[in-house]
Amino acid sequence: MSKQDQWTSKLGFILAAAGSAIGLGAIWKLPYMTGENGGGVFFLLFIIFTLLIGAPILIAEFTIGRNAQKDAISAYKNIAPGKPWALIGYGGVVASIILLSFFSVVGGWIISYLARSFTGSLSNLTQEEYGNFFNTIISNPYETVIAQLLFMVFTIWVVQGGVSKGIEKANKYMMPSLFILFIILLIRSLTLDGAMEGVKFFLKPDFSALTGETILLALGQSFFALSVGVSVMVTYASYLSKKKILQNRHFR
Repeated sequence: MSKQDQWTSKLGFILAAAGSAIGLGAIWKLPYMTGENGGGVFFLLFIIFTLLIGAPILIAEFTIGRNAQKDAISAYKNIAPGKPWALIGYGGVVASIILLSFFSVVGGWIISYLARSFTGSLSNLTQEEYGNFFNTIISNPYETVIAQLLFMVFTIWVVQGGVSKGIEKANKYMMPSLFILFIILLIRSLTLDGAMEGVKFFLKPDFSALTGETILLALGQSFFALSVGVSVMVTYASYLSKKKILQNRHFR
């Protein structure tokens, strides 16, 4: 993507940044991590760490990327020439490659589920049958690889369009769609049997469940949910226009 290509609006940048952070971390991983690590006390720690540690790091990455207007490695070299801070950029690149290998597999699973949802084969299954269905998918190497390939083709198609005509344009459709699906999922969840007990477990802290492992996992979850530490936000912010930002400042 050329550095001449930039976000056309603040909304486009916000949606893209939110798209990087919201998804598996918030919809899939957070609930089961909360359920397995003390419920409300884990969620409380997650909120505290997100506000006091994750958010400042996120702002710092935005600042570094916007001011450097370069890729993550070059950005750290730019702000600290001759210093080892560039290793953060290299680490972020390696981490992003590893994350892509994980997300592409999960994306393939989603495609497999989506295809079957149109045929009605996912309707009226018991919890055990859903588990067996998932095992059937992951035990079929041909379906798994083909679905992952389809996901990667779609990803490449979006990214090759660049920042404004690719990522930003796709997010203007996908993020509102995700929000609508999230609301539907939330409403459906609250109509299930025992939903209020689950809400109480999720929101009411039980400090007897607090352990060192809970603290560490909550900190890791806050980083994962905000997509910080892997230089993604540094890269996104590097495509922000300095000129537009300065034009929007009015000192009177």
